[in-house]
Amino acid sequence: MKTTVKGFTLLELTIVLFLITLILGLSAIFFTGFLPTAKFEATGREVSAIIRHAQSLARLNMESQSVVIDLDNKTYGIEGATSRHIPPGALVKIIDPFSGEITYGKYSIVFNPSGVMSGATIILSQGKRMLRIEMDPITGTALVRDRS
Repeated sequence: MKTTVKGFTLLELTIVLFLITLILGLSAIFFTGFLPTAKFEATGREVSAIIRHAQSLARLNMESQSVVIDLDNKTYGIEGATSRHIPPGALVKIIDPFSGEITYGKYSIVFNPSGVMSGATIILSQGKRMLRIEMDPITGTALVRDRS
């Protein structure tokens, strides 16, 4: 009677481990290209969320709130709170209905106690990607539009 042993040889295990390592290595290289784009898009959504949050705070506390965008240092946030950074390599400009295109200095979006703000458009760009955050002064909404 012949007995057979079932299992894998050392060579088979080595080949499988090599293939798994190769696939994981290539996938890591593939996904690192998506990281800057994901951070860029998250920044656009976060700027929009901070604008809506400042509007809510103005209505809730019945006092003016400001969102400050520092174009020179590439930071943004509610005045008096912690600022957040715009990802490296991203460019920021603001189109104000009264002042035109603004590319340097600090820009404040002020909400009065009723939640009304001045309308402007924030443009974030990185490489071929461009996001427009359009603010409607009447409704107080901030919409993110992808213009890639």
